[in-house]
Amino acid sequence: MFEALTDRLEGVFRRLRGEGRLSPENVRESLRDVRRALLEADVQLSVAKDFVSRVEARAVGEDVLKSLTPGQQVVGIVHDELVQLLGRTPVTLAGSPHLPTVVLLAGLQGSGKTTFAGKLAKWLGERGKRTLLVSADVYRPAAIDQLQRVAQGAGQSSWRAAEATPPVEIARAGLDEARRRGFDFMILDTAGRLHIDQDLMDELQALKREVHAHQVLLVLDGMTGQEAVRIGKAFAEQVGVDGLVITKMDGDARGGAALSLRAATGKPILFLGVGEKLDGLEPFDPARLAGRILGMGDVVGLVERARVAVDEREAARQAERLRKSDLTLQDFLEQLRQLQKMGPMEELLKMLPGVPKAALAQAAPDTRKLKRFEAILSSMTPVERLRPRILDGSRRRRIAAGSGTTVPEVNQLLRDFDQAKIMVKRMRHGPRGFGGLGRGRR
Repeated sequence: MFEALTDRLEGVFRRLRGEGRLSPENVRESLRDVRRALLEADVQLSVAKDFVSRVEARAVGEDVLKSLTPGQQVVGIVHDELVQLLGRTPVTLAGSPHLPTVVLLAGLQGSGKTTFAGKLAKWLGERGKRTLLVSADVYRPAAIDQLQRVAQGAGQSSWRAAEATPPVEIARAGLDEARRRGFDFMILDTAGRLHIDQDLMDELQALKREVHAHQVLLVLDGMTGQEAVRIGKAFAEQVGVDGLVITKMDGDARGGAALSLRAATGKPILFLGVGEKLDGLEPFDPARLAGRILGMGDVVGLVERARVAVDEREAARQAERLRKSDLTLQDFLEQLRQLQKMGPMEELLKMLPGVPKAALAQAAPDTRKLKRFEAILSSMTPVERLRPRILDGSRRRRIAAGSGTTVPEVNQLLRDFDQAKIMVKRMRHGPRGFGGLGRGRR
């Protein structure tokens, strides 16, 4: 997401920082490159022009040009204006005092509404909310079955009407069911079309009226670029939407839709969909996204991923074992699995601030090696993971065969683990543990 835009902007800002003094001319020249980068990322032309004009008006001011770090100040201005463009403050899903809160999902066919319904249900469940998912899509084959599957995957409930029930009646009966069973939220998945047509708009308006939807979320495919802006404006004008969701932002999406939609529709972006898995949902935060676009990292996002992936009691237990230098291969296996829950390592490293791309490439661990390690550890018995000293040649051959690896790879894992334990012990004992290098002779 935004990788090409980030690369282009990093090049522009590198040149700016290299200038000892800035003049209005070289600021404007750099900002022309910024505008080209935005247009290449599929940002709408009028949005890109307005953005650059606002940056230029601030960047050629006397305070910036005469400062000791003019290049850095221009980057700060670009960051501020990006945050402004994206909406300034995060907007969260609003609940209603009258339960259930009804969330109606709208969008074209293929935008990812049904998958997002499951992601949102899981996200709400993690916050202690009970959600009922209902599909009013009677046109797409197996749409209702798909919603039931994602509801089950999210650990939430779904409801379906009898065959041939019209969409408006499905919505009405689904709301009655949600009220009767005391759900906090009802998510209503609706039918899409391959393109905008009046029948679609009329049906959405009727569904919105019938269930008195508290929140209408428009789900847009981030890979459609500027087309997403046109779709967003049409739905906002004809149906009325309260917030936007941009899906498929982990693939080849250039990200321009996210930068254009708030300005074009006047509606806030609430969520970004990243990946097909039900935990691939990010609440939209303008400041954090601006930081990621400008290569400044996203430490808050990294902490949030860790909080979801890591069990606090387990982390405390492992910290105590680390303090006592008492780690086992079972701890190692659990740490590997927690790390994988946080997402691809390349993404996690990009969230670290101030790390150059070249350094990221060198620091990225071999994910295939980590998977081999997990396979080897999983092929051991619980006793072997707790007491690795019993792993003789026969056991190592069995583990290698069971994990689809080789005996040398099993040996390498055990050597790496022993080395890690030695390092932990040295760190625990302080400078004296490293041969007394931390203390001078008296």
